[in-house]
Amino acid sequence: MNSDDDIAVVCIDVFREFQDGTRVIKVLRGTNLTVRKGDFIAIVGASGSGKTTLLNLIGGLDKPTSGTILVDDIDITTLNDDQMSEMRRHKVGVLFQDQHLLPIFTALENVEVPMLLDDVRVEKRHKKAIELLKAVGVEHRAHHMPHELSGGMRSRVALARALANDPAVLLCDEPTGDLDHKTGGEIISLMKNLAKKERRAVLVVTHDPEVARMADKILLLRDGVLVEELVGAFFQVSGVDVEAGPKDRDTPVEG
Repeated sequence: MNSDDDIAVVCIDVFREFQDGTRVIKVLRGTNLTVRKGDFIAIVGASGSGKTTLLNLIGGLDKPTSGTILVDDIDITTLNDDQMSEMRRHKVGVLFQDQHLLPIFTALENVEVPMLLDDVRVEKRHKKAIELLKAVGVEHRAHHMPHELSGGMRSRVALARALANDPAVLLCDEPTGDLDHKTGGEIISLMKNLAKKERRAVLVVTHDPEVARMADKILLLRDGVLVEELVGAFFQVSGVDVEAGPKDRDTPVEG
């Protein structure tokens, strides 16, 4: 039986609405989600369905209109701005499609940035940055600038940076969008292996059925609610079939 210590993320009846003039846009409509440590979860859905909004809420970059979000047993919906910043530094790693590496820093220095912000001593952060670059397979490029690296190498450096402060949760928004099929698959495999080895929860938003196929579970965000069913039908629109759970019912994911 799993204990509460196994749970990395919980979303309970999360709503997110935006005001557009006189119109209210309801993006999330009571979303429920439970992610355990070591889980590798893919979130799919049509453009504009709220996938990135959900990641932003879990990452503390936005606040829900209503509902509760817990990250590593911390109710982040109750935090003030300073507490939220501290939570993001220590509990959440983020990996974007375009990496956001600092162009004036080497690969090593980019990985050191989160630790620098957390006042980690020079020797300690240097040693850890090298270990992380080795873990993602690019320690031999530690002193290269971002423009000297291939797209796959930049993604690996960005992954190392996202892991620098040992986050409980890694959030990835289309992390393979700019990569070729082979390189993208390598990055996803690496993230999945690290998630299992280090018991870190990984949530990946993707439009790529091959990425989704590699997840432990595929969740479809539809009409503001996460569902586990009919995901295969979602991908069949583009001619690709992805097996993902039973297809004979349409049940919200238990929170």
